[in-house]
Amino acid sequence: MQIAENLVALIHYTLKNEAGDVLDSSAGQEPLPFVCGANNIVSGLENALLGKVVGDKLDVVVKPEEGYGDVREELVQKVDLANFQGIDNVEVGMQFMAEAPWGQQPVTVVSVEDDGVTLDGNHPLAGQVLQFSVEVTEVREATEDELAHGHVHGEDCHHDH
Repeated sequence: MQIAENLVALIHYTLKNEAGDVLDSSAGQEPLPFVCGANNIVSGLENALLGKVVGDKLDVVVKPEEGYGDVREELVQKVDLANFQGIDNVEVGMQFMAEAPWGQQPVTVVSVEDDGVTLDGNHPLAGQVLQFSVEVTEVREATEDELAHGHVHGEDCHHDH
């Protein structure tokens, strides 16, 4: 069975940046499951996996526009330190949920200065070329629930929709 829209695929992967640094990997863990066509993984990787079968191994280079997008400067802003009441020590790298016009937005602290805190709402991998090494370990039909909910339901899936 080939990977195609509305099927479930499981992959082992290693993700590296352009410098060759490992950013993420499924090594030593369960393979990553996804519903093809449900935006569970970046489009550049999903497109490269279409038509692949169990046992296929491939290396995929994903440009920002098919990954996590380009860095959007409007998502970087400085806010007053007073916005962090109740937090003793705001540090670079901390992540928070912020209110945005479209709802909750995860932001990362990129600098802390006397006149405020600079937050970045871009995905941490925005603007980066991603290099995936992938092995397809399983391809199967998706269940009706998986298709309706847009993600794979494993044995440990006990959430409400």
